Amino acid sequence: MIALVDCDVLLDLGFPREPFAEEAAQLLEWCRLHTGRGFLAWHSLGNVHYLLARHHDDALARRFLDGLLSALDVAPASGLAARRALALPMRDFEDALQAVAAEAVGAQVIVTRNTADFRRSPIPAITPAEFLRRVRV
Repeated sequence: MIALVDCDVLLDLGFPREPFAEEAAQLLEWCRLHTGRGFLAWHSLGNVHYLLARHHDDALARRFLDGLLSALDVAPASGLAARRALALPMRDFEDALQAVAAEAVGAQVIVTRNTADFRRSPIPAITPAEFLRRVRV
């Protein structure tokens, strides 16, 4: 299964936010072991860095991103992809960018805790718990 990991799951691990951090860690470990099957959106790097550096410091944020990049590949971005995101019938533009990034890598799912935000996404969204259940079967 190819998955795009949404920013909220990455932040669950980066802060860490309980009780969600453990599932996020298991998801990232699965991605680390299954090279080329776990992705993050290009813009998630900036979002994660900004929030972690603001609440902690730049060095911690950079170390965290380095760890993410050892487990996840980065989905490509382009102006055409941004226009596609603008055209999607999704209320939140950042979520639309996630959906387009998922499309770009051929993801079957977007892994997020906010599945309702992806109701109108062309790629279905599932929770980290659901993803872990599916890949362990």
